[in-house]
Amino acid sequence: MTGVKGVLFDLDGTLLDHRGAADGAIVSWVSARAPGHPRLGEVAALWAELEGPYLAMWQRGECSVQEQRRLRLSALCAELAVPEPGDLDAAYADFTGRYRRGWAAFPDAAEAVKKLGGFALGVLTNGAQPVQEEKVRAIGLGGLVGPVLTGEVLGGHFKPSPSSYTRAAAALGLAPEEVVLVGDDVVNDVTGPAAAGMRSVWLDRLGVQRPPAGFPRITSLTGLARLVGDLGQHGVL
Repeated sequence: MTGVKGVLFDLDGTLLDHRGAADGAIVSWVSARAPGHPRLGEVAALWAELEGPYLAMWQRGECSVQEQRRLRLSALCAELAVPEPGDLDAAYADFTGRYRRGWAAFPDAAEAVKKLGGFALGVLTNGAQPVQEEKVRAIGLGGLVGPVLTGEVLGGHFKPSPSSYTRAAAALGLAPEEVVLVGDDVVNDVTGPAAAGMRSVWLDRLGVQRPPAGFPRITSLTGLARLVGDLGQHGVL
C-alpha cells in the first residue's frame, strides 16, 4: 500500500472549537433580544440542528450563502417565538461578530500541525472560503496548515462528494491514496474519503460515539504525528 505523503485537516471541530464559539454566540444573541427566554437552555442545540440543512441548501446551489443565513435565523426565531428582526442581514452580522470573538484553536492543534512538517498539509472544509481562511489566520495557524480548500475552490464539490477529496489531494500534488484526512465528522471526514480511496483518521474528541469499523480513532490530536508517520513509512494502518 502506498505510504502517506500528505495530511488534510477538517477545520471546525478539529482544529477550531466551532461548537463552543457558535453555542456561546447564539445564546448571547438570543439573550440580548429575549432576556430570560424560557427555552434559552435549548438555543445552542436548536441552532446546531439548523446548521446542516441550510448549509446543504447552499452547497447544492439552491440559495446563496447570505440567503441560507437569513433562512436559518428566521427558522430559529420562529421556533422560539422571538420576533424576527426587520433586517436579517444585520442581525446575522451581530451573531457573526459574537461568533468571531469566540474563535479559538483546540489546545492540541498547533503542536500537532507543527509535528507534521515533513508532510504536505492542507485544510479541507465545507464552509465559505473567505470565512474559513479568516478562521485559520485568527487561530494562529495561517501559513502552517497549507492551503484552505472549500467547495468554492474545488469546482463546487463539497464533502462528502468523492470529487472533493480527489481534487483536494490534487491541490497538494498528490493522489488520494497518498493522503490521510483527519476530522471529527464520520460521514464527511471518515467514510466519505474512504469511498474516494483516501485514508482517514477519526477524531472523536468527546470519546462517546460508536466508532465506524476499520478506521483509526483518536480522542485528541496528540500522537497524530506518530500515527501518520507509521502510515508514511509502512502504508498500513
